[in-house]
Amino acid sequence: MKSIRSILLVALLHALAVSPVFAADDFAQIKSSGVFRIGTEGTYAPFTYHDESGKLTGFDVEIGTQIAQRLGVKPQFVEGKWDGLIAGLDVNRYDAVINEVAVTDARKVKYDFSDPYITSHAALIVRSDNNTIKTFDDLKGKKSANTLTSNFGKIAASHGAEVIPVQGFNESIDLLTAGRVDATVNDSLSFLDFKKHKPDAKVKIAALDTSAQSSDKSAVLIRKGSPELVAAINKALADMKKDGTYAKISQKYFGKDVSQ
Repeated sequence: MKSIRSILLVALLHALAVSPVFAADDFAQIKSSGVFRIGTEGTYAPFTYHDESGKLTGFDVEIGTQIAQRLGVKPQFVEGKWDGLIAGLDVNRYDAVINEVAVTDARKVKYDFSDPYITSHAALIVRSDNNTIKTFDDLKGKKSANTLTSNFGKIAASHGAEVIPVQGFNESIDLLTAGRVDATVNDSLSFLDFKKHKPDAKVKIAALDTSAQSSDKSAVLIRKGSPELVAAINKALADMKKDGTYAKISQKYFGKDVSQ
């Protein structure tokens, strides 16, 4: 009986040690280890990708590096496919996910978020010489290139556009510049990245939908139960914006401030 009780006691102590409910705040563990482990894709430009030399870089990589430095530790990026990236937090593969993770009610049930640090909007994109489509309502009776199941395609259809199905952003722009469609409703961040690389492309944003329903705010995702870590990350983000570091990184990848 004594040995059985001992085994049960050890098992109970182990369960308490690994249970998120009883775990110490992750911030203390990060400070103790001297490393902030960050889950990211490494294949999602311009947020997280490998440059021509093979070095991991991108907007989120630089944001994550800055956060780690301001926490007083070193960043360690752990790459993984998107399908299992968030779940990696559950098995302690890393301390946070920084990969343009949108803040959603469903995710907030299981995880904690930092303050949002980047916002994308639904952008109405037309050719540079188009002066007739100025608002989303002007899409009525026009052709818009969009993926059929995307929220952007639904926005176009809701304004009376005929949705021409495509596989993604690049194909939408190709059809638009070729004159086969009148517009595309798409991610403002994707457009800014595109124009950053192809500034001479004959396309422009005619209008932005900045409503909450058509905007995505992304933030640092962490496990629940670490309020000190959330506070420390939020302070790092606030300090980055205050001292101009955020604006510098944002300008580098998007050509403008993308925090709002």
